[in-house]
Amino acid sequence: MLKIDMHSHILPREWPDLNAKFNTTGFPTIHHDTGRDDGKAEIHKDGQFFRAVDPLSWDIEQRIADYGAKGVQVQVACTVPVMFSYHAKDEHALYLSQFLNEHLGEQCRAHPRNLIGLGTLPLQAPELAARELERCVTELGLRGVQIGSHINSWNLNDPALDPVFAAASDLGAAILVHPWDMMGKESMSQYWLPWLVGMPAEQSRAICSMIFGGVFDRHPNMKVLFAHGGGSFPFTIGRIEHGWRMRPDLVAVDNPDGGGPRDYLDRFYLDTCVHDHKALEYLLELMGPERLAMGTDYPFPLGEQQPGSGIDSIELDDATRERLYHGTSLEWLGLERDQFV
Repeated sequence: MLKIDMHSHILPREWPDLNAKFNTTGFPTIHHDTGRDDGKAEIHKDGQFFRAVDPLSWDIEQRIADYGAKGVQVQVACTVPVMFSYHAKDEHALYLSQFLNEHLGEQCRAHPRNLIGLGTLPLQAPELAARELERCVTELGLRGVQIGSHINSWNLNDPALDPVFAAASDLGAAILVHPWDMMGKESMSQYWLPWLVGMPAEQSRAICSMIFGGVFDRHPNMKVLFAHGGGSFPFTIGRIEHGWRMRPDLVAVDNPDGGGPRDYLDRFYLDTCVHDHKALEYLLELMGPERLAMGTDYPFPLGEQQPGSGIDSIELDDATRERLYHGTSLEWLGLERDQFV
């Protein structure tokens, strides 16, 4: 059965030191000569260790063999969110976006049956971002883009982002919303809490912002998928809906003619990376299989280590299983199954 992992991350083995190139700070750098004995490289930010990354992040042949051995034929790949660089000057962020997008486009063209690409954009400069989105789709062969759950002080409802969403709608480009720069991280320095608590909250912030900010109404043809099962949104939708009903003066301010949160559940997709079969059963009941796609967050430790293990833990008929394994991803990406079998 065809399996598409629609949520994975990829990096070039090297990229320029943009802090030195542009005489600035804040850009991530990668270091391979760190004395580690596990074969991993390290990403640093402003001289501080950020994350160790496995060769699976950049070694394409090893990567394809690894996920193939786990039963996955195709991955949808996008950059690691630390690379977004929304803090940077517009032209500097565009330079990095173009570098990453061109690398990913090359890998996808070299491995068309195994890799589908989502680009990255300098979203702090929406007009530049819209043009780079068009280049990603029309010139580089990428199927869409990954964006962060917020852009500096903008939530995803900010009108400044409308040119990007309009371009995505016109191009039929898929959008993956990924949590990053987690809210409250300054007061959650212990226990990996930004990743365990902040990440789910980021996705709920993104979904609520797009619903209540009228983004789905302004761009009805937009194809959006929220990573990590939509974070805490699906599991607090009762409270969110109740708030919308009881305090429309606070909640329904920018979208007074829109429906409640449940009325928008058929307007976006989620991945299945929730690490709990009961949670996945609830998502299936809430969203339906037509709105869920297998995703793992490969190759990181918070990802699903055996792709599809959550889906496999639930009793499903073959049609539902196929929809989760590849049908929803293909619809979101605007692709046909015959391209990969």
